[in-house]
Amino acid sequence: MDYPSYDPKSPNTPLTEEELASLDDLLTHLPSDGSMTLDGMDGFLTALLVGPAPIVTTSDWLPLIWGGDQEPAPAPFASNQKRKRTTVLVLRHLRSIEAALSGPPDAWEPVFSVAELPGTQGEELADATDWCMGFLAATDLAPDAWAPLQADPDVGPGLATIAWLGGDVEVAADAEDHPSDEELDDPQVRDQLSRAATEVVLKLWARKAA
Repeated sequence: MDYPSYDPKSPNTPLTEEELASLDDLLTHLPSDGSMTLDGMDGFLTALLVGPAPIVTTSDWLPLIWGGDQEPAPAPFASNQKRKRTTVLVLRHLRSIEAALSGPPDAWEPVFSVAELPGTQGEELADATDWCMGFLAATDLAPDAWAPLQADPDVGPGLATIAWLGGDVEVAADAEDHPSDEELDDPQVRDQLSRAATEVVLKLWARKAA
């Protein structure tokens, strides 16, 4: 199928809260086992932007967000209109991530699952599991290009953190001081690792923008 190309010079029109909720609901209810959550899509798009390989042809990565195109078209979407709308929303979100990364360090904020810690007065804990799974899905598109970064002493530990949270056992096992399964089951440990995962994104973007 033909998809519009990503234009980094297009106007930046971030998705509204309503559009994000609509996209989340659509992805959640697609009849496809491989569709990403909104968190996963955000991590996937972020990795495409900060990664060492240029963003490839849209048709090579965009369908991965909804688990791949199926036959007969426009499956897994109910209509071509929904497929087109989803494509537009995803490309707009990609553009807004790039614009945020290009701004001040605090302008970019990933889409993580957040839950209130029981027994506290509104203390929230982040869980970047799905986001990290999406990020790893993007690294799988260019493993040879990502390999040197995973071994880099500056960004390698941060990428290992993403691997731990995203369930990439092979990458995580090669890193030092990786948490045990019991530690990863602790919501506060996952919160700390989730927040640490954002640091490597900014480092990777600074390298790419230099």
